[in-house]
Amino acid sequence: MMQLHLIESDKIYKEILETPIEKRDELFKQKLLVPFIKKFKKQHISFDENIPFNVMTLMSFMHKMPKDLVEEDISSINSFDENFWKNITNAFYHSIETFTSKGIKLPVKDYYLTALLGNPNSPMMAINENYSGDGGIPGYIFLSLVPNDYTINRIPSAVAHECNHNIRYQFIEWGKGSLKEMIVSEGLAENFAEKMYGKENIGPWVTKNTLDTLNQVIKPIIKENLSIDNMQEAMSYLYGDEITKMQGGKSVGLPYASGYTCGYYLIKYYLQKTGLTIEEATLKTADEILSEVNEFWTEISYF
Repeated sequence: MMQLHLIESDKIYKEILETPIEKRDELFKQKLLVPFIKKFKKQHISFDENIPFNVMTLMSFMHKMPKDLVEEDISSINSFDENFWKNITNAFYHSIETFTSKGIKLPVKDYYLTALLGNPNSPMMAINENYSGDGGIPGYIFLSLVPNDYTINRIPSAVAHECNHNIRYQFIEWGKGSLKEMIVSEGLAENFAEKMYGKENIGPWVTKNTLDTLNQVIKPIIKENLSIDNMQEAMSYLYGDEITKMQGGKSVGLPYASGYTCGYYLIKYYLQKTGLTIEEATLKTADEILSEVNEFWTEISYF
């Protein structure tokens, strides 16, 4: 039987606030990160603080870190209230049941989910309009946000997006992180989120780029580079130049979240052409999907 292990981080953040600075990191790791240790192991991210790039280094890119929490953060922490967790839980079960109700049996039975406080001074948070998620490893979902009315209202659609990734990778091999897999998976996830929570809740990773930019800039460059088959190189095309520069990478001539935008419209085109549902499409390989949409690259997208 499927079980959601919801880790209500507000209680842990309040405990951290009452803990001496030197003991905070360990408490944060034990209470909030250890439940996700299998996810981090799969991603080769260490908990060993003697390794330069470890789990806390990763967390520091976008999140409020334990040592930086102050009493003024209590209002943000209190935003993670009973209603917040209820909405997350409902969005999770609603997303999962959309698949299982169609006879899709999910191999993973235990799911761990939490929400982390985003750092309002993080450029990575700001460019994503202060919310994001991480659900690429089946059984584990992180949500990250700087709490405000806008981000809290977007959380159900973010849950749906990450659930789609979670379900896809129970059936499809991630491989080495090819560009085609990345754009297809992000397109599937955002189309699923749109189905669940409406066009008005599509993320900035789609809405910040115009159709002119998609047709004239994004599609030609991504089409030329679809053969990239490693995550390190592909990420520049997925995220675009602004985020690539933040991560110390080299520009490729693409705006913010180009791969997400491209994937969103590519999957929309695929669904219209094939008549498949988003749930059926989620279980298709990137090659199966791309083989059906050759004309997408040269047609002008207008929807």
